[in-house]
Amino acid sequence: MLDFNLYQWIIASLTAFIIGLTKTAVPGMGILTVPLAAEILPVRQSTGFLHPMLVAADILAVILYKRNAVWKHLLRLLPFALAGVGLGYAALGKLDDETLKPLIGCIIIVILAITLYRYIREKKGHEMQVPKGIWFQASMGLFGGFTTMVSNTGGPIMALYLLSMRLPKDEYLGTGAWYFFILNSIKIPLSLSLGLITAESILTNLALLPLILIGGFCGIVFVKKVTQGVFDILAYSLTFVGALRLLTS
Repeated sequence: MLDFNLYQWIIASLTAFIIGLTKTAVPGMGILTVPLAAEILPVRQSTGFLHPMLVAADILAVILYKRNAVWKHLLRLLPFALAGVGLGYAALGKLDDETLKPLIGCIIIVILAITLYRYIREKKGHEMQVPKGIWFQASMGLFGGFTTMVSNTGGPIMALYLLSMRLPKDEYLGTGAWYFFILNSIKIPLSLSLGLITAESILTNLALLPLILIGGFCGIVFVKKVTQGVFDILAYSLTFVGALRLLTS
């Protein structure tokens, strides 16, 4: 087990709780776990530390929302996302943490700016079509796969894609659950080969598993009480906060 002091255990526990919450209720919040984990571990090591907990939460989310996935969106994205994972794996050993963090933060903020522009146009009565071309799916898939491999921050990009598809919250959560379960499962042997997942980190993950479950069930209660409009605002806002945190951490 990792040799954490009390402060580190508190941060690790909060991280585990948020991972559970984000998988069943507020996907945009997931990016907050990245700077939290990096607070108690070196960034590369923190990536491996988060990975098994994300898989555990993915399993919970798939069980809860397995019937709500919109597979046509998944099948469009997955080939590009898998290519992005491959690019991330190749880049992980070559780019340092200080280069990756602001790069990912900038990508997310650019996508948010485009989304906000479309939202404002629509509020003014100027209907804007959601991009249908292969370039849109390819860019979202590649960015999402790349960022989820290098730093577990693919959530905001997937969130923006699904929100742009105008999915109801249950379909949004179900589609995202399957997407990340597939990608994170494929990433396991890659993370092992890079030495990011160790026996010590897995034992620590197991100790934190109850907090992931608690967070997940708190999310179930939350998502039943929140309206679609509030849900969308939370997802966008937390994505923006997480992107800023990447730029400033």
